[in-house]
Amino acid sequence: VQLQASGGGLVQAGGSLRLSCAASERTFIYTMGWFRQAPGKEREFVATISWSAGSTSYADSVKGRFTISRDDAKNTVYLQMNSLKLEDTAVYYCAAYSGIWRAYEARRPLTYEYWGQGTLVTVSS
Repeated sequence: VQLQASGGGLVQAGGSLRLSCAASERTFIYTMGWFRQAPGKEREFVATISWSAGSTSYADSVKGRFTISRDDAKNTVYLQMNSLKLEDTAVYYCAAYSGIWRAYEARRPLTYEYWGQGTLVTVSS
């Protein structure tokens, strides 16, 4: 499956953005996730959602501010980001894998089989 992330941009601290990840085929069998990578840092987990949307998990740093959701009819996953902080600045990547959702595994980048190209989010003061 091919993934196309979009929706990034420049936003002031405290603002909001919604990222989208469009898939080239039906997504209902895939666990989906968002990761991010800031300059000079390793890629880190942001959020994940199970294929049934019954389970989600978030990094502590975004919990309560970000919401992951999916619309399998549109083959799209979203990341709503509110109350953005300077430290949220990064390239955001969406990813997918076809295995069973397990919270621990779904937070690990190596679990994911497919990756999008990334979209840049810049939060300014």
